Amino acid sequence: MVRTAPIATRPVTTRTFEVRFSVQETPKGIPPIGIFALDASSLGGHKCVRVGFSRKEAGAESGLVLDEFVFMPGARNAGPALCRSTPMHALTFLRISPLLLPMLFLAAPAAGGVLDGLFAPKPQLWARWSAHDARSGKRVDHGAWDRFLSAYVSTGRDGVALVAYGRVSGKEKKALDDYVAELADLPISGYSRSEQLAYWVNLYNALTVKTVLDHYPVKSIRDIDLSSGPFSGGPWKRKLVQIEGQGVSLDDIEHRILRPIWKDPRIHYVLNCASIGCPNLQALAFSVQGSQRLLDKAARAYVNSRRGVQVVGARLILSSIYAWFEPDFAVDGGVLAHLKRYAAPALKGRLDGFDAVDDYIYDWRLNEAR
Repeated sequence: MVRTAPIATRPVTTRTFEVRFSVQETPKGIPPIGIFALDASSLGGHKCVRVGFSRKEAGAESGLVLDEFVFMPGARNAGPALCRSTPMHALTFLRISPLLLPMLFLAAPAAGGVLDGLFAPKPQLWARWSAHDARSGKRVDHGAWDRFLSAYVSTGRDGVALVAYGRVSGKEKKALDDYVAELADLPISGYSRSEQLAYWVNLYNALTVKTVLDHYPVKSIRDIDLSSGPFSGGPWKRKLVQIEGQGVSLDDIEHRILRPIWKDPRIHYVLNCASIGCPNLQALAFSVQGSQRLLDKAARAYVNSRRGVQVVGARLILSSIYAWFEPDFAVDGGVLAHLKRYAAPALKGRLDGFDAVDDYIYDWRLNEAR
């Protein structure tokens, strides 16, 4: 059931904004999803769509827009840049039951990347973890994680790093558990920024592997449904570890610590989500020494792989990572400029012929060595 209600018309110039409106009730017990559709005649009949969640306040509703994309009936997605570069008007709110959400996904172009991106977590600083000691000379020992990776991670001929989850011994599983526990016991707020970067990256990857092993066998990490709430399948929202008295989840590490503090899109290339489509889990722990070189190496490896970028005829197909986290690449001039920065010469030459993305792909199968 879809119900609409008009609200005041006004120009929209910011990426994130709040609106207030009155709407009818949806069926009892079914939470609504807010679809904010902004119609721009200058786009030749195309629609800019902004999506967010709504909440009740004193008989009215308020909504926070999460993201935006261009919907072009009968055509491919042109990307959100058109939305941001064109003044919008005629704002309409559609209240849609989650029962109808699959229909939206089927109708939208490039749904595998763009619509997922609408609900992808945004970087929101957890200020508590901004603390650091620039003068600290303390070091974190990642030797146990190094030994685990060298023993169980291998790279296939297709360049995808795989983990031999099924061959991990009980002794090595305990060693991994102990490593995670040792990291959790550290007062990491008193370490330098460089040590903290290695700490959070290695903790994220070790926690991910530990979570898979705790629930193995599984076909996909998304089958490990530890989170709660709408659109929150998988283990990412569960507080998996206590650090300095705070429960911390994988989402916290990625979206509330690493992304907002370092503001470096290369972070995405050193975090592994235990999936084929994800950047490789490296066979060595992320280290303070040569960290910039490691970030660059990981970026080049993924951009130049078919998991990252594919040019198929006249179509440009990218990993869904570039839809989910598109704003993070603005520091390099946008996604396409970022890709050209790390692309090998042949790929860079082919990318020069594109100014938009045709589709997004992602392979959520477990990155398992058989």
